[in-house]
Amino acid sequence: MSISAAQVKQLREMTGAGMMDCKTALSETGGDIEAAVDWLRKKGISKADKKSGRTAAEGLIGIASDATSAVAVEVNSETDFVARNDAFQDLVRNVAAVALGTDGSVEAVAAAAYPGGKSVEDTIREAIATIGENMTLRRSAKLTVGKGAVATYVHNAVADGLGKIGVLVAIETEGNAEVARNFGRQVAMHVAATNPAALTEGEVDPAAVAREKEIFSDQARQSGKPENIIEKMVEGRLRKYFEEVVLLKQAFVINPDLTVEQALKEAEKEIGAPAKITAFLRFALGEGVERETSDFAAEVAAAVKK
Repeated sequence: MSISAAQVKQLREMTGAGMMDCKTALSETGGDIEAAVDWLRKKGISKADKKSGRTAAEGLIGIASDATSAVAVEVNSETDFVARNDAFQDLVRNVAAVALGTDGSVEAVAAAAYPGGKSVEDTIREAIATIGENMTLRRSAKLTVGKGAVATYVHNAVADGLGKIGVLVAIETEGNAEVARNFGRQVAMHVAATNPAALTEGEVDPAAVAREKEIFSDQARQSGKPENIIEKMVEGRLRKYFEEVVLLKQAFVINPDLTVEQALKEAEKEIGAPAKITAFLRFALGEGVERETSDFAAEVAAAVKK
């Protein structure tokens, strides 16, 4: 039978389910709204999608790795209470393991088969219905080297490979991969602490550099010095800026007498061959998520009025 847009709209308003899910439910139940509601509930779709609009900014970062690659995923929940739940931790741990076998993109991870046969996306949907909170696979990324190692570090770990901050550091080398991995873990700890903006000066956002240069120039001109002196002052301040935000130029937290770049050169002696940090990534739980705020007094007043 033909399903009207009005029927789909009514079912969506009643259940919060997606348009295509509502259309399918109505088709399966011959257009019977109440039967379609039951159909969605049995599938767990209505219960999950009702929660999909709620902010999920808690959760866990999950890390998984093998000999030459590693992946980080962020799976969010609404509350830290759920993040401490064994079932949720198993979910994140398994999603990270699945992600290791993909290209690391969120789309590939969501579509990949979760243990048991269903996709990661469908498994998370079922977990929403079971646990009772909105959950999302927010992001995922993978680093790989041809030869060498991808080191990992989890800060504020709640279990092996699970925590609030996850860092990956890729080191290319023909030398001892295990030694490179150990040094890379130290660099990963450094990244967790300092949160560098880029690996090299050339990778820093040009807009950020231009903004800093403009600020430094304005500050220098207030000194009343000649333009040639101002230019040198700006160059010096930019060098200082790069030392603060560029990983290779930062003072190494393990040994502040050396930059990360210098520490890598020192590590090459033990690695037994030239080594290069080719990439890094740092996931901090919930960064960039706009969290909902509420006025408790207003909520109470509204409740009293009702």
